[in-house]
Amino acid sequence: MQTPRMPLPADSNWTVFAAAPHRMLFLPGAAQAVLAMAFWLAELLGRAGLVPLPPMAITSTWAHVFLMLFGLFPFFIFGFLLTVYPRWMNGPAVPASRYVPVFLFLTGGMILFYLGLFTARAVVELGLLLQLAGWGIGLVALFAVFRRAPKRGAHEVALNFALLAAVAGILSFFLGLATGSGWSMLLAREFGLWLFLVPVVFVVSHRMIPFFSSTALAGYTAVRPSWSLPLLGVGAVGHAALELLGYPQWLFLFDAPLLVMAIHHSRLWKFRRSFEVRLLAMLHVAFLWFGIAMALYTAQSLVLLVGNVWILGRAPLHALGIGFVTGMMVAMASRVTLGHSGRALAADNLTWRVLFGVNLAAALRVGAEFLPLGIAGTLNALAAATWLVALGPWVWRYLPMYLRPRTDGKPG
Repeated sequence: MQTPRMPLPADSNWTVFAAAPHRMLFLPGAAQAVLAMAFWLAELLGRAGLVPLPPMAITSTWAHVFLMLFGLFPFFIFGFLLTVYPRWMNGPAVPASRYVPVFLFLTGGMILFYLGLFTARAVVELGLLLQLAGWGIGLVALFAVFRRAPKRGAHEVALNFALLAAVAGILSFFLGLATGSGWSMLLAREFGLWLFLVPVVFVVSHRMIPFFSSTALAGYTAVRPSWSLPLLGVGAVGHAALELLGYPQWLFLFDAPLLVMAIHHSRLWKFRRSFEVRLLAMLHVAFLWFGIAMALYTAQSLVLLVGNVWILGRAPLHALGIGFVTGMMVAMASRVTLGHSGRALAADNLTWRVLFGVNLAAALRVGAEFLPLGIAGTLNALAAATWLVALGPWVWRYLPMYLRPRTDGKPG
C-alpha cells in the first residue's frame, strides 16, 4: 500500500512577493506612479481654489521636485538593476537579504515623507534619512556584483556614477531642508535630473533597445555606438554646470550635440520598424522624446542668446521628464513585468493605450507653456489628470502580477 502524499503548502504571499527584486520594488513604484501625481493634481486644484489643502511643512513645489526625481523612478531603477546587473556581467545573483532591506527602507522613507508633508518638517527629514539608508544598501549590493563580476562594461560604469550622483542629490535636498539653502535645492534638482535620471534612462536605453529590437525584429542588427555614453556624460555634466552657474543661454553648446545624437540613434535603431511590435514601439517612442526635449532646450538656449527672451518656459523639462523618462519607465517596466511573470511579451490594448496617454500628458504639459497663465494652469491640471487616467489602469493591471507566482511555474 502506497503512503499517501501530503499536499505541499502553497507559497505564502510574502514568499512570492520576495522571490525577485523587481517584484518588491516595482510594486511601490507602481503605487508611486499614482500617488505622486495625485498629490500634484490636488495641489494644482488647490491653487485654483477647487480643493482645500492643509498647510504643508515644505513648499509644494519642492515636494513635487523630490517626488518626481527621487520618489518615483528609483523604485523601478533599483528593481531593474538588482535584477539585470548579475545577468549583464555574469555575476552572482543579488540575495533577498540585500534587496528586501532596500524595499523596506525606500518604502518606509516615502511613507514618512508623505506624512511629514502635512505634519512636520522633521518627519520629512527622517523619511529622507531612511531613503538614504535604502540607497546605501542598494548601492552596496550593486557594487558587490560589479566588483566580483568577470565581465564589466561601460554601461555598468556609467550607471554606477549616475547612482552616486542621486545620493548626492538626496543629500543636497536634505541639507536644503535643514538649512533653508536655496542653492542646495538647486543642486539637488540638477543632480537628480541631469546627473541621475537622464544618464540612467539613456544608458539603459542604449543597452536594452538594440537588444530588445534584435529579439523582436527579423534581420535586425543590434548597434550601440561606443561614443554615445562619453558624449552623454559630457553633455549632461555640461548642462547641469551651466544651469547652476546661471548661463542658460549657452546650453546649446551641450544640448545641440545631444539632439543630433538622439536623432541619430532613433534612425540607427529603426524607429519606424519598431511599430511591427507594440511592446517594442513603446520603447522607441519614449526614446524619441529625448530628441524632442533636446530640440526644445536647444531652441530656448539660442533664443536667450540672441534675444534674451524666455519663450518655452518648462516645456523642455516636461518633454524630458514625462515623455522620455516616464514613457521609458512604463515601457521598460511593462516588458520586464510581463517577461518575468511568465506572460507573453506582447502589449495588450490597455498597455498600448498607456503609451498614448503618457504622450498626451507630455504634449498637454508642454503646450501649457505657450498659453496665457489662466489657461496654462487649467492645461497643467489636465496633463496631471491625463497621467492618472493613463497610468491608473496600468497600475491596476500590473500591480497584482508582483504578488502572484509566475504563470509558467518557474521561480522568480
